[in-house]
Amino acid sequence: MKYTRLSALAALGVAATLSLTACGNGGSGKDSSSSVSSSSSSSSSSSDGSSKSEGGSGSGGSEASNAKSSSGEDTEARVGAANGATETGGQVKFCKTEDLAIDARDAAPDEVSGRIDITMINRGSTTCSATGFAGVDIKDADNTSNPIERGQAQPRITTLKPGDAAVFNLAYDIDNSGDSLSDPTNIEVTPPNETHTVSLNWPAGAGEIKGAYTDVEVYPTHTTE
Repeated sequence: MKYTRLSALAALGVAATLSLTACGNGGSGKDSSSSVSSSSSSSSSSSDGSSKSEGGSGSGGSEASNAKSSSGEDTEARVGAANGATETGGQVKFCKTEDLAIDARDAAPDEVSGRIDITMINRGSTTCSATGFAGVDIKDADNTSNPIERGQAQPRITTLKPGDAAVFNLAYDIDNSGDSLSDPTNIEVTPPNETHTVSLNWPAGAGEIKGAYTDVEVYPTHTTE
């Protein structure tokens, strides 16, 4: 009987130990699961945080792009204003060749001094500037073109309202010997600050050019008033 009671107590002791061990392992498993879940949640949170950070960076990039675009527009506006590209603040565009009616006539004051006046009338709908030197080439009967040098004169501000006219002239000495080697047929004119050229007939009755085309000079534009 005594042995039986001892055996029973021993069995109860083993069962209790096993129960405690099982409970310990279960608790450990629960803690481990909780740790994994927490780690996963933390990872997800970190991923979300990273995503937001990139979104913020993207937003900043967009703002930088907008700022750059705005800066570009400001730069273009400043450059445009410097070139007279607006009609506000007293600034005007340069006259376009297509808006100008251009012709040439003999205006020699005597039989020694040759002069050809070239008139440009603003046929456009807005005020424009014709200030400066026009580009001029004289075309000869042999189909060669000769650029004309600028005379010693300072340009004058030449602003043309619709219908207004500007004039500039070519000056040279007249050859009355009858031995002039020049035979001009056309005057190629490019208005100041333009790239488009018009071809005008050499004025009938204009005196012969003494010397070479390099002796002809072009003077800056001015208003006719």
